[in-house]
Amino acid sequence: MSNGGSALGGADASELFQLLRDGSPRTVSELAAVTGLARSTVGLRLDALTSLGLIGPVDPGLSTGGRPPKRVALLPLARLALAIDVGASHVQVALTNLVGDVLLRQRAPISVAAGPDPVLGRALQLVDPLLEELGRDRAAIIAIGVGLPGPVHFETGRPSKPPLMPGWDAFDVPGWFRDHIDAPVLVDNDVNIMALGEHSRLESPAGHFLFVKVATGIGAGIISGGRLQRGAQGIAGDIGHVRVSRGTGVLCRCGNEGCLEALASGPAVAAELSAHGVEARSARDVVALVADGDLRAIQAVRQAGRDLGEVLAASISFLNPSVITIGGQMAAAGEHLLAGVREVVYQRAMPLATRNLQIATARTADKAGLIGAGMLAIHHALSPEGLQAL
Repeated sequence: MSNGGSALGGADASELFQLLRDGSPRTVSELAAVTGLARSTVGLRLDALTSLGLIGPVDPGLSTGGRPPKRVALLPLARLALAIDVGASHVQVALTNLVGDVLLRQRAPISVAAGPDPVLGRALQLVDPLLEELGRDRAAIIAIGVGLPGPVHFETGRPSKPPLMPGWDAFDVPGWFRDHIDAPVLVDNDVNIMALGEHSRLESPAGHFLFVKVATGIGAGIISGGRLQRGAQGIAGDIGHVRVSRGTGVLCRCGNEGCLEALASGPAVAAELSAHGVEARSARDVVALVADGDLRAIQAVRQAGRDLGEVLAASISFLNPSVITIGGQMAAAGEHLLAGVREVVYQRAMPLATRNLQIATARTADKAGLIGAGMLAIHHALSPEGLQAL
């Protein structure tokens, strides 16, 4: 079937491009051997991709005699991805290349409760100086990835009744950005975005992976069978509102009592310490107290870890991950939080499920959301469908 005269010269060109997305140089002969296409056909497909400016020649390969073979590769800086990570009290943006490396980033404080126009407008204000520093403009942006701290309907990119985000429900985030930048926009829950970023930086591949963010809220990003799982309404992994055993009588902002978030989030731990005469107003204060060796803060963080471990023990029985990493502001409390988690997980989860289970602090720290948002944007822009759109 004809593709109607696509600029790519046929669907196979975009499929061929998928072999080059890792950035490794390859010769026409190598590509022909992998794809089973004739060298002449591969050459035509590469010409079409070169016309888009996404690939180009690199240093010649080793020759076995005669002229060295020409090699082509993805040009990582041909275009840029814009990554935006919106938190409860901040927004940070980054420009990445086409293999997902963060080139430049910037962060600014702003409350997500200020509403979509002020928050997204602030994000956009941070972008132009970064582009200028790279000598580029908005036309260089191939796609935009956005993470929001609440449930998102992924297909539309609109927040869905987010509890911490007044004024955001059903707001057309992709439409807002398209009014300012001519590029596709992908929007997801921030924990899903962070899970993608952290998963990409693991030392060893893990097809079954759980990323847990412990900050103002608590949530999990689930990767199962190598694929991110969002659920029917985009709230898969909303473990912050699972009841824990010591939560009787503790009210949560969701209207229920006993939720994990109401006991183990950064603000909850800070409030508990304040009630006992320890000055703490935020997760950052709690982490600072732990770093200073405050015993009451250490005990409170370990208990928060036990509460989290109670929920994760049940999650492990459902999902059977091989790796769990914990990020967010409270993860900076380090081994004290992990000690509480491990204590309960290894006590309550089935031995078979925990035999080779790794539980660790996230490697990507505060960059997980930016890395993941950039990856989400790049994956869409460089997919066969995305290339056809180009």
